[in-house]
Amino acid sequence: MPHRTSPSADEPAAPEEGWPARGAFAEDGRAQDGATGAGEPPPEDSALLGPDADAEEVARKILLDQLTGQARSRADLAGKLAKKNVPEPVAERLLDRFEEVGLVDDAAFARSWVQSRQSGKGLARRALALELRRKGVSDEDARAALDEVDSDQETDAARRLVQRKLRTLRRVDRTTATRRLVGMLGRKGYPPGMALSVVREVLDACDDESTEAREPDDDYLP
Repeated sequence: MPHRTSPSADEPAAPEEGWPARGAFAEDGRAQDGATGAGEPPPEDSALLGPDADAEEVARKILLDQLTGQARSRADLAGKLAKKNVPEPVAERLLDRFEEVGLVDDAAFARSWVQSRQSGKGLARRALALELRRKGVSDEDARAALDEVDSDQETDAARRLVQRKLRTLRRVDRTTATRRLVGMLGRKGYPPGMALSVVREVLDACDDESTEAREPDDDYLP
């Protein structure tokens, strides 16, 4: 019988046969075939560590967490998955599935976003369009949502913004107030001509009210 010699200190010890590598997914999210942890010592207690999480299950949990309580665009969700290092094929497959069952719907998201931001923040259509583009919503879906905001709604929203802001400008002259109010509306996405028209309308109404308050009532003249 040949004599078996122990490996020298310079020779690497042979890996334990069949020991799987941990933590690596192939592009489709499944464990890579034939992956072994050659050169890696086994964990002290592999039963405590448990099996590697499946990439698709991780991605599904991320999507459900993100969609809890609010809608999100597909592009926004794809970005969240990418930050969590979910393989792109897994992300695309799950997002397609979520779209099929209606959990991801960019058209519905765009309508909800426009309604909330237009009524809550008083944003004009131009500002809303920029926000939807940043969210990755297609031009077609964005246009359909923005078409639901008519010019009268936009003007009313601008008027309310000016009236609210005017309360903080009581101590400034009309020229300064006009400049600040037009600038405020511009930052909300309103065109300069429309902004100036609304500001002048509100300021004129305030001037008329002030004049009426100062005029004496003839019925009380001595």
